[in-house]
Amino acid sequence: MINFAIIGCGHIAQKHAEAIHRATGAKLLAIFDKEEERTKPYQQKFGAKGYSRYEELLDDREVDIVCICTPSGTHPFLTIKAAEAKKHVIVEKPMALKVEDAEKMIRACEQNNVKLAVVHPNRFRPVMLELKKVMEEGRLGKISHVNAVVRWNRNQAYYEQAPWRGTKEHDGGVLMNQAIHNLDLLLWLVGDVKEVMSMSATRLRNIETEDVSTGVVTFSSGALGVVEAAVTIYPNNLEETISIFGENGTIKIGGPTASYIKHWNVASMDDQQTNELIERVKIDPFGKPGHQWIVEDMVQAILEEREPVVSGQDGLKALQFVESMYRSAEIGQKVKLEKELTHS
Repeated sequence: MINFAIIGCGHIAQKHAEAIHRATGAKLLAIFDKEEERTKPYQQKFGAKGYSRYEELLDDREVDIVCICTPSGTHPFLTIKAAEAKKHVIVEKPMALKVEDAEKMIRACEQNNVKLAVVHPNRFRPVMLELKKVMEEGRLGKISHVNAVVRWNRNQAYYEQAPWRGTKEHDGGVLMNQAIHNLDLLLWLVGDVKEVMSMSATRLRNIETEDVSTGVVTFSSGALGVVEAAVTIYPNNLEETISIFGENGTIKIGGPTASYIKHWNVASMDDQQTNELIERVKIDPFGKPGHQWIVEDMVQAILEEREPVVSGQDGLKALQFVESMYRSAEIGQKVKLEKELTHS
């Protein structure tokens, strides 16, 4: 049994707790929050030990892995402290708000021989696993272009729930907080990014960061990409889509979250195969929760002495993608990535 601790008792901590509870070979042993009262529900429901001091939790020798569920700007400090205490780390996205901080996190984990996983759970939606399989098999042929769209609503009340939301120091904007999952998917599916051209604005929300962003991407393969992300959609979330256009196929994944097949036409698949796939996804569009995938994979990574499937390097690549888009919007010019983004 691998023992987990959760750091921070905000909204996302509930997903981690349920994932650990459902996961094979995992147990929620400890919970930490500066406001000790917030740990009580986890103590009562899961039998976890409550801590009000982070250092005290890290001294608990029974804790194997910490799940960091605090505001994004605090991730580097907490991750490095955990690594120095010889704890493996699962950190929520974005892993950090600056590339240099993410690099320090990775280095600390490597130096202390502990594993680092980043929560990008959208990879594990059933439809995304099917799309990844088709891409890996080369069934779409040469890719001409791709499209990632996040048209969601995060109203002013959302940002006023906590003082850190919408700040540059602790949260980031729509690219960093919402669309980073879609950028991770593009990297995972299409490969390296060579250069970006982006524009962003703060149009409707009273926040420090952008609430809408658009960008054009060139991949190393020569394929082009378009990214559109906004939290200004009235009155509710409209859609999240990933579209891929190739010489032998066209695929569009969509819905309020990108969980459903909206269009699937692949030359090597006949109508029966296509319809069966569409129905299979429709019956169970969400599958096993992505957080549970990540928790169970971390357990196996420890037992098998391998890297987690969504590693610190993967989290770094997505962060580099976001940072390059921010840089392009700031200077009003195309930005070439000094070191092209790669996924193993």
